[in-house]
Amino acid sequence: MKRIVFVCVHNAGRSQVAEAFAKHYGQGAFEVYSAGSTPGSAIHSVVTEAMQEKGIELTGQTPKGLDQLPKVSFDALVTMGCGDACPSVTATTRIDWQLPDPKDLSIEEVRKIRDIIEEKVSTLLETLRHHPSA
Repeated sequence: MKRIVFVCVHNAGRSQVAEAFAKHYGQGAFEVYSAGSTPGSAIHSVVTEAMQEKGIELTGQTPKGLDQLPKVSFDALVTMGCGDACPSVTATTRIDWQLPDPKDLSIEEVRKIRDIIEEKVSTLLETLRHHPSA
C-alpha cells in the first residue's frame, strides 16, 4: 500500500484538506497522513466549513506535528508552502504545492484553495495508482 504525507506549517488547513481528499478519493487504497512543522491548536473553522460543503467532515480532527508521523518511508511527500521549515521526511517522491495559507481568508478564497487541492490530490492519486515507481 502506498503511503502519502501532506505537510504544511500548522496542519490546520491545507494539509488537513489534502489528507481528507486523499482518504475520500483513495477509498482505502493508500495510507494517508498529514502533519505540520509547527502544529496549530485547531483546524481553521473556515476550512472545516468549506470541507463540509463537499460532504467531508473535519470536526474532531486536530493538528499533528511531524514527530507524530510513523517512522516509515513515504511514497510521496507533499509540502504546501512550509519551505525550509519542513524537516526531512523520508520519501521516494517529493512535491511542493505553493498554496496560500487559508488562515484569516474569506470563505470564497478558502473554497478556491480547497478546489485546487482537490484537483491536485486527484491527479496525485491517479499518478500513484498507474505508476508503481512514482
